[in-house]
Amino acid sequence: MRNAFLRITCLLVIGVAAFAVPFPEGAIALGVVLISSTAFVLGFRRAASDDKEFITTIFLVALALRMAFGIFIHVFDLRPFFGGDALAYDINGNIMANAWLGRGEVEGVLAYQTQPASGAGWGMNYLTAFIYLLVGRNIFAAQSFIAVVGAATAPMVYFCALKIFSNRNVAKASAIAIAVFPSFVIWSGQLLKDGLIIFLLVTAMTMVMELQKKVSYGTMAALVFSLFGILSLRFYIFYMVLVAVGGSFVIGMSTSNRSVMRRTLVLVGLGVALTYLGVMRNATVEYEVFGNLSRVQSSRMDLARAAESGFNEESDVSTTEGALSAIPIGFAYLMFAPFPWQAANLRQAITIPEVLVWWAMMPLLVVGLAYTIKNRLRNAFPILIFSLLLTLAYSIFQGNVGTAYRQRTQIQVFLFILIGVGWTVYRERKENERIIRAESQRRVNAQLRGLAQRT
Repeated sequence: MRNAFLRITCLLVIGVAAFAVPFPEGAIALGVVLISSTAFVLGFRRAASDDKEFITTIFLVALALRMAFGIFIHVFDLRPFFGGDALAYDINGNIMANAWLGRGEVEGVLAYQTQPASGAGWGMNYLTAFIYLLVGRNIFAAQSFIAVVGAATAPMVYFCALKIFSNRNVAKASAIAIAVFPSFVIWSGQLLKDGLIIFLLVTAMTMVMELQKKVSYGTMAALVFSLFGILSLRFYIFYMVLVAVGGSFVIGMSTSNRSVMRRTLVLVGLGVALTYLGVMRNATVEYEVFGNLSRVQSSRMDLARAAESGFNEESDVSTTEGALSAIPIGFAYLMFAPFPWQAANLRQAITIPEVLVWWAMMPLLVVGLAYTIKNRLRNAFPILIFSLLLTLAYSIFQGNVGTAYRQRTQIQVFLFILIGVGWTVYRERKENERIIRAESQRRVNAQLRGLAQRT
């Protein structure tokens, strides 16, 4: 009964889009949401052997939160405040869609930004243009599609955590956190690439877990698609995922001959597929253009000086020594900022409640990480190595509190799985203590009854 009421409430929130946004934009966006959501829900329910109702409910809750936030920023025209990149994707996507229809040409800066070597998240321009090709220029519809993908991340986290830890309590706790945590709602409820990146990261890791057990064309295709999508949105993350994926297949979950052959087959197939798609060539070009410390230093200084929220401007990461020395401060800001006592603007101030909750979860993260390293290291290797690599990279690269807060979600999505582990371990310990106390009390009562009978 409770789940039914919750689902109806979520569907009503989603349906508000058709009335809160003027016709036909709202109605078209609602159509996009219904079609894409139905596809995701059917896929998730088919993949789930159990907990179908939970997965459906958590998806609808996540989608309702993202749609509500999206309606809010659309109606009150708050995109420049929350995520100005959306306006650029809207303009670029419209230009590209018109060019495809023969109504213009892609020139200048946009032509550069739609090339793999641009390193400018060219995939987002193509995606927006494709949506506009189907439904016309409608930023709310494109934003709503991103919201659906962002909502789909919660069930994907459920599957990922379940494959790693084989514990439904861990999987459910992780999925709930991703569905409702404010930063995930904010960054996946807008026409931004963050929500897509997070979804593709979780999908890639889940497919890796599946391929460790069984090789299938569908799973391999999903992994290749995820890697290609990550490359088109943020090329340097692609390298880290590739290291995590390759490393996980090298160490494997089993040392049997059959397992070794399966992992070898997957690695060869993955390499052939990525080479055929030109992924490796494009990645190499992007790395040669953008992958040097001098360029990182230039980008970092731009971030540090571009807003009031810059930090550690004096660091010079253009050398190896400078990059290493920047890690401690960068790590602190990446993981814990914005600090309440340093809130310099409204954007930082409204995140303080969430930051305090995040800080309170750190003990659970430590417990979960310790348990994982001790008991599930092979299974969790891809998410651990990826989180470590991206954490180090952002600790060096980031020089702006707002950007660090935004890109932290790409790491948090896996840290919340570890927090789910810590929470489950804590609850089980408490339950064991309760059982021990109850058993001890039962024995004492039995002894007292025996003593009373003898006297």
